[in-house]
Amino acid sequence: MRELDSIAVVGAGRLGTALAAALRASGHAVAGPLRREPQLDGATTLVLLCVPDGEIAAAAAAVPDGPLVGHCSGATTLEPLAGREALSLHPLMTVPASSPPEAFHGAAAAVDGSTPRALAAAEALAQSLGMRPMRVAPEDRAAYHAAASIASNFLVTLEAAAERLAGTAGVDRQALAPLVRTAVETWAELGAERALTGPIARGDEATVARQRAAVLERTPELAPLFDALVDATRELARTGAPA
Repeated sequence: MRELDSIAVVGAGRLGTALAAALRASGHAVAGPLRREPQLDGATTLVLLCVPDGEIAAAAAAVPDGPLVGHCSGATTLEPLAGREALSLHPLMTVPASSPPEAFHGAAAAVDGSTPRALAAAEALAQSLGMRPMRVAPEDRAAYHAAASIASNFLVTLEAAAERLAGTAGVDRQALAPLVRTAVETWAELGAERALTGPIARGDEATVARQRAAVLERTPELAPLFDALVDATRELARTGAPA
């Protein structure tokens, strides 16, 4: 579509760099990644801001009138782009420091637009990168982004705790990795209720008590986290619904 004829990517961090490369590989004419006050030619049809959430409004104010303006924040609504025909596109994925152009293929992308044209542009942009667009309404953005943090950031924190405790038994991270991968893949395929295994799912409270005693002895700082997760897992096992 015409709105994607000439794209300027502003912000040279991991996301901006990866998006610019992927867009070029998809056949788009791309300028950037550019600095925060871009010098644009008159042919630019879309400016995509890949900047921290708190800098979106200022970065948008530096864009001259004319092109569509979009941001790539997950938690932020279109409010910082008020007064512009605006869109948002948030890839629901972790972007590594060095990403191949096809890195976005298969990921979902949260999109929104201030007009039907802007929303259509956001959806077409996601599809051109091999992503599955899904509109997330403004009132749902914080919940959407919190879910993403639980699924990704908190998972890493949880695995760090498991690694710390396993280390006291001479077990390294690589030994745990296949278990983690299988659990995540099974959850993705079957859902939480059918993916749940282990002593809590079996009702083996004696084993859970021995586990808790080991946590208290070896990594007492992890005891509150362990207790909270045991409670949530019991509820999942009881109801079959996320606790």
